[in-house]
Amino acid sequence: MNFPFFIARRYLFSKKSTHAINVISGISVVGVSVATMALVVTLSVFNGFHDMVASFFTNFDPQLKVTPVMGKTAAADDPILTQIKQLPQVDVATECVEDQALVIYRGHQAMVTIKGVEDNFDQLTHIKEILLGDGQFELKAADMFYGIPGIRLAEQLGTGYMYNEPMKVYAPRREGQLNMANPMDGLVEDELYSPGVLFQVMQGKYDKNYLLTSIDFTRRIFEQQGMVSSLELRLKAGSNFERVKSEIKKLAGDKYYVKDRFEQQDDTFKIMKIEKLMAYIFLTFILMIACFNIIGSLSMLIIDKKDDVVTLRNLGASDKQIVRIFLFEGRLISAIGAIIGILLGLALCWAQQTYGLVKLGSSSASFVVNAYPVSVHPEDVILIFITVLVVGFLAVWYPVRYFAKRLLA
Repeated sequence: MNFPFFIARRYLFSKKSTHAINVISGISVVGVSVATMALVVTLSVFNGFHDMVASFFTNFDPQLKVTPVMGKTAAADDPILTQIKQLPQVDVATECVEDQALVIYRGHQAMVTIKGVEDNFDQLTHIKEILLGDGQFELKAADMFYGIPGIRLAEQLGTGYMYNEPMKVYAPRREGQLNMANPMDGLVEDELYSPGVLFQVMQGKYDKNYLLTSIDFTRRIFEQQGMVSSLELRLKAGSNFERVKSEIKKLAGDKYYVKDRFEQQDDTFKIMKIEKLMAYIFLTFILMIACFNIIGSLSMLIIDKKDDVVTLRNLGASDKQIVRIFLFEGRLISAIGAIIGILLGLALCWAQQTYGLVKLGSSSASFVVNAYPVSVHPEDVILIFITVLVVGFLAVWYPVRYFAKRLLA
C-alpha cells in the first residue's frame, strides 16, 4: 500500500487531540459536497431544458434542411437537389418556399413568415401531433388554399381555431416600381381559408410568427415559380444519420448549407450552451471558496501532528513523503466530498424527475411543464468529479507545501 496514502487515511478518520480539527474537517467535506451537489443539479436542469426544447423542435423541423448559400431561393430543378432527393437513404423530400408577408383578418394585422410546403409535409414531420381544432391537416382543395397559423398568431389576429372569413395576404411585387399614388399596385394580394386547425409548437418563434400553407400558394404570391427556399428531408429508419449527412454535404458542396435540427436552431442552443457554461464557471468558483476550508483543516492538522512528523522522520520517512501525506489528506477530503455531493445531486435529480418537487409556477397553464425538467448526462457527472478533484488539489497544493516546509525546517 502507498505509505503516504495509508497515513493520510488514518489521519482523516482518526480522532484528533483537538476536537475543532474534526469539526473543521467535517465542514470541509460538507462544503465540497454542497458545491458538488449544486453543480450536478444545476447542469442537469440545463440539460432538462435543452432536451425539452429539442423535443418541441422535432415536431416541426425536418431531420435535414438544405438551403442555398447565396440568395433566398434556388431553382427547384437544380441537378444537385435532384441528386439529393434521389439518394436511397432519403424517405421523404419536401420542397419549401418561405418568406415574409402581411396578413389581415377583420382589421387585425401582423407581419408573418409564410411557409409553403408540399402535401407530404405531414410525412416529413410530426405536424399532426401538434394540431389543435376539429379540422385536419389540409393545404389546398381545388383552387382554394388553406392557411394554418400558429396558436399565438391566431390569438393576435383573433381567428380562433376556425376563421370563417378569408385571411387577406399581401406581399411586395418582385419587379416594377412602387407607384406612390397607388401603393396597392406594388403588392400581390391573395386569400387563405381555414382548415379548422392551428398548430402549437410551444416555441414563440413558430407559434407567433409562422403561417403554414401550400407551396403553390407561396410560389404564386411571392412570384417564385419554379424556385425553392429549402429542401427538407427525412431519412429512412435505420439510416446512419451522420454518414448520410456527410454524403449530402459532399453533394451540396459550397452551393448549399446542410443543417440538422440542432443546427437549424443554432442560435437558441448556442445561448443555452453559453448559459450552462457560465453556470458551471460560477459554481466552480463557489467550489474553490468551499475548498478554502480544507486549507484551514490541513494547517491545523499539520500543527497537531508535529510530534508524529518527528517520529516519521526518525523511522526513515523523507520530507517529500511527509508532504505527500498532507497532500493526500486534502485529496481525500475533496474525493469524499465529491462522491457524497454527486450521490446527493443524483438523488435530488431523481426526486425532481419522479415527484416534480420544484414547480415552475402556481398556474399549470402558464408553462409548458409544471416542474423544472431534469436530465442527468453521464459526461457531466464525470466532468464534475474531475473538476472537484482538480480544484481541491490546486487549492491545497501551495498551502500544504508552505506549512509542511516550515514544520520540517
